[in-house]
Amino acid sequence: MRAVGLFVSVGVLLLVVVASIAIGAKPLAPGDVWHGLFHASGTGNDVIVQDVRVPRTILGVLVGAALGLSGAVMQGLTRNPLAEPGILGVNAGAAAAVVSAISFLGITSLTGYVWFSFAGAGVVSVLVYLLGGSRGATPVRLALAGTAATAALYGYVNAVQLMDSAALEQIRFWTVGSLASADMGIIGKVWPFIAVGVVLALLIARPLNAMEMGEDTARALGVHLTRTRVLAMVAVTLLCGAATAACGPIVFIGLMVPHLVRTLTGPDMRWILPYAAVLAPVLLLGSDVIGRVVARPSELQVGIVTALVGGPVFIHLVRRRKMAQL
Repeated sequence: MRAVGLFVSVGVLLLVVVASIAIGAKPLAPGDVWHGLFHASGTGNDVIVQDVRVPRTILGVLVGAALGLSGAVMQGLTRNPLAEPGILGVNAGAAAAVVSAISFLGITSLTGYVWFSFAGAGVVSVLVYLLGGSRGATPVRLALAGTAATAALYGYVNAVQLMDSAALEQIRFWTVGSLASADMGIIGKVWPFIAVGVVLALLIARPLNAMEMGEDTARALGVHLTRTRVLAMVAVTLLCGAATAACGPIVFIGLMVPHLVRTLTGPDMRWILPYAAVLAPVLLLGSDVIGRVVARPSELQVGIVTALVGGPVFIHLVRRRKMAQL
């Protein structure tokens, strides 16, 4: 049944991909969309389909899969169902690196500061790992170190933006989270990192299963705890760092999707991870399509839509968890 469910999920993803290409701020007839995909002649509608909507959809699939997988890995690593990738300070590290590149180096193009974003995410993840105790790191220590790093880095970001109006103008849309700036150049830069992160995440599914039963049990089952934690952090850094670099910090995808997946698959990470990689793009692209439609002829950034949806869901999850503990 889980295999059938995964097959159905792939079908749903394909339908959302079609909707993302066909629906936008500018209404297009189905014939125009078909012509733009397969018989492009350089007209206005063909350019919208090929140069705007197709790259946007491809990036949405990549970013959604990255966020869903990184959230599932984080929840398995910390044994905390309310954890999400930001707990390691990845988003904060990326934002700090981007605002530094804009303010101090004068880099203003997305293709220019994407590398700074990714480097910032990686450096902060390593820093959090060292602050959390390195080889003696525990889920609680990692969470505390990530929270402290996030608070400090976002304080730095706010300070730089207040002192530099140019940085504020450049970063204000990026920090909301949006797929609107997608192009094939950005996709070409981030997809190798996401591909490596996907492979690493899938490889540690079995050790994460054992770790969710407790460290002593996992050690008794032969799991190398330090190696698993390092691989998990590398995977999260690659996935969430690349996603954040491409379109800014998009919240709640990594929190909501693993919860939804667990209701379908149970606690087995060998199924949670593939499901999350498929269903997270469904949520992200669906939110992006909603954002394009509700504010026509303008659009609402996908980060705002996911925050509006994710906020109430997060409150519900916290309340349900508290009630379960009573």
